[in-house]
Amino acid sequence: MKLIRDLTEWHTSSALAVGVSLIVVIGALDFVTGYELSLSFFYLIPVSLISWTSGKWWGMAAALLSAVVWTTADRLAGQTYSTLFYIFWHAAARAAVLCSIALLFAALRRSVDHEKSLARIDHLTGAANVRSFLETLRSEIERSRRYKRPFTLAYVDLDNFKVVNDSFGHAAGDLLLQTVVSVIRSQVRSTDVVARLGGDEFGLLLPEADQQAAVTVITKMRESLLLEMGRRGWPVTVSIGALTSLDTGLGVDELLKEVDDLMYASKVKGKNAITFA
Repeated sequence: MKLIRDLTEWHTSSALAVGVSLIVVIGALDFVTGYELSLSFFYLIPVSLISWTSGKWWGMAAALLSAVVWTTADRLAGQTYSTLFYIFWHAAARAAVLCSIALLFAALRRSVDHEKSLARIDHLTGAANVRSFLETLRSEIERSRRYKRPFTLAYVDLDNFKVVNDSFGHAAGDLLLQTVVSVIRSQVRSTDVVARLGGDEFGLLLPEADQQAAVTVITKMRESLLLEMGRRGWPVTVSIGALTSLDTGLGVDELLKEVDDLMYASKVKGKNAITFA
């Protein structure tokens, strides 16, 4: 599993350089050892590597290159054929086998990426899930400490959400949750993280956002949410707690408790409010 994870993180350029180099080295060894000792299995290594890291088209290109190098090495080593047709036949057969391997590994990589994505996303809203949010928050805390840059963490809780489920049905409730995520995303940067943390509770992480920036963004976001709730006739408001942090020494659990307390402070105020700290 560690090997697969490491290969997944390779850049395309690095994988291509290593893969092509392997093909050349294997071809040279194939020539030196002669056509009677086949090294055909080893061509699978660079083809699989490139397919996994760079996709099916690069993988198929590697397969075709491998077939050409393989056939050329055999010819230079003394392999003879009665007609030119058989040379092309063997090259085509090798290319077909290697291309099949390339397609197989590319499909496997897409499947792994898809499963990995699903494991980090809330299926209903498309927002990050709790696991993904906590991992990102942990990384942001470490980055903030290293570079002395602030970040803001916020909790958004929907007031009277149960009323929508009871009055309009669960389908309307699901649509409301999806709408909340859509509105929040429209008001924040692509680098900001929106997560669904519970039934009607959401988390928002704003990297490198000081309190002034956070107040501006979160206030505007709340206004947009209220406007959309009113436009759709949903009797829902939002209570928000927002905490701006800069090298406080607090860990994930402590920060989450702090911002959760801020959100409940907004509830105590009578709901439909923001509490900053």
